[in-house]
Amino acid sequence: MNRSLRSFLADLFDRAVGAAHPAGCLPPLLPEPPAGRIILLAAGKAAGAMAEAAEAFYLKELRLPAERLCGLAVARHGYGRPLRQVTMIEAGHPIPDAAGLEAAGRALALADGGGPNDLVLVLMSGGASANWIAPAPGVSFEDKQSVTRALLRSGAAIGEINTVRKHLSRIKGGRLARHAHPAHLVTLAISDVPGDDPAVIGSGPTVPDPSTLAQARAIVAKYRLDLPPSVTRALDDPANESPKPGDAIFSGTRFALAARPADSLAAAEAAVRAAGYECISLGADVEGEARDVAASHARLARDLRAQGKRAVILSGGELTVTIRGRGRGGPNQEYALALAIALADMPGVAAIAADTDGTDGGAGSAADPAGAIVDGGTAARAKGLGLDPAAFLADNDSTGFFEALGDLVSPGPTFTNVNDFRAIVVDSP
Repeated sequence: MNRSLRSFLADLFDRAVGAAHPAGCLPPLLPEPPAGRIILLAAGKAAGAMAEAAEAFYLKELRLPAERLCGLAVARHGYGRPLRQVTMIEAGHPIPDAAGLEAAGRALALADGGGPNDLVLVLMSGGASANWIAPAPGVSFEDKQSVTRALLRSGAAIGEINTVRKHLSRIKGGRLARHAHPAHLVTLAISDVPGDDPAVIGSGPTVPDPSTLAQARAIVAKYRLDLPPSVTRALDDPANESPKPGDAIFSGTRFALAARPADSLAAAEAAVRAAGYECISLGADVEGEARDVAASHARLARDLRAQGKRAVILSGGELTVTIRGRGRGGPNQEYALALAIALADMPGVAAIAADTDGTDGGAGSAADPAGAIVDGGTAARAKGLGLDPAAFLADNDSTGFFEALGDLVSPGPTFTNVNDFRAIVVDSP
C-alpha cells in the first residue's frame, strides 16, 4: 500500500475527529451558572469527555463551589473519563445492559430533584439511546434488549430504530424534559445523525418528538420484526405516545449543537485543499446500504481518474448493513471491503472509512476497530494470501478480511461521535 497516501488519509481522519472533540467545541456554549445548582446529565460516547470539559469550565475557570455541581454521565464501556463531581458510569452499546438501566433511573431521579432556581444541563451524543435505557411500563429490560437486537439486524436506518425506541421508553422522546420541569433546561449535543435533527440525536430525550406510535408500528411491520408480546402491547397503548411540539414542558428550554458531522468534513476539506487536491464533498448525510454506496463512490473515483484529476472524495453520514452472513464487522469496514473490490487494480487510489467514535459495529468492545484503509492493490494482495474478497463480503466478515491484511483502523475511543468519515484519494497513477 502507498504509505504516503495512507498517512495522508489517517491525518484527514484525525482532523475530522479533532474538530468534534468536546474539549474544543463545548466550552463556548456552556451557560452561565444559575442561582441554584447545576444538575449535569450526560449520555453517549462523548458523555465522559463532555462532562470533563464542563467540570473544567465551571469548577476551574469560573470557580463555582463544588457543592453547586452534581450529576451523572454514562458512556459506552471504555469511554469513561475521570470526573470530580459528576458520577461516571460505563454501560453497554449497542445492546443495553444493566448499567444503562441504572444510569437512566438515576438520571431521572436527579432531574426530578431540580427546582426553579436550578439548571438541568443535558449533554448528549451518539450512543445515548443505548446508554439511557428506561423501558416503558410493562416492558421488561430483556424484552427491550431483544427489540434492539432485532432492529440492528434488520437493516433499519438509525431514525427508524430510534422511532421505535422512543415509544418504548420513559426517558427518550422528550420525556426527560417532563422530569426536569420546573428547572431551567439546556441541552448541548454532538450530532451523529444525518440532518442533525435534535429529535433523533440520542432519541431526543429533551425535545419534542414528532414521531408517533403509528409510525413505530409501521417500522415493525416494514421489517417484519418478531417482537415479544409486551412490546406489541406497548406500541398499541396510547399512553406511550411521546410529548409533541407545543407541550408546555418545552417552554423556556434551549437546545444547541456543539459539533456536527459537517464541521468535521469542513476540517478535512481544508486539509485536502491545502494539500493541493480538488475536493469533491458528497456531504455529511450519506445513507444507504454500505456495499451499494461503496459501488457508487468507486464509479465516481474511476470517472475522476478518467478525467485526469487529482481529487479527494469526502463523505459522512451513517451507512447500514443487512446481515446475511456470520462474520464480524461494521458498516465502515463493509464499505471499505466493497470499495476494495470495486477499485481493484486501479493505481494511485486509496481510501479510508472509519467511525469517528473509534469503533465500527463489533461486539461492543472499546477495542473494536473503527474501520479500514484500502487501495487499488488491496484485492490483489488478499488473493495473494489465498483470501477471496467477495467471499468475505458475502459472509459480512470485513473485520476478518482486514485483520488478515493488517489494514484495520484501530484508534481506540476518541471520546466524541459525529458518525462515519470516508475519504477516497485519487492521485497520479
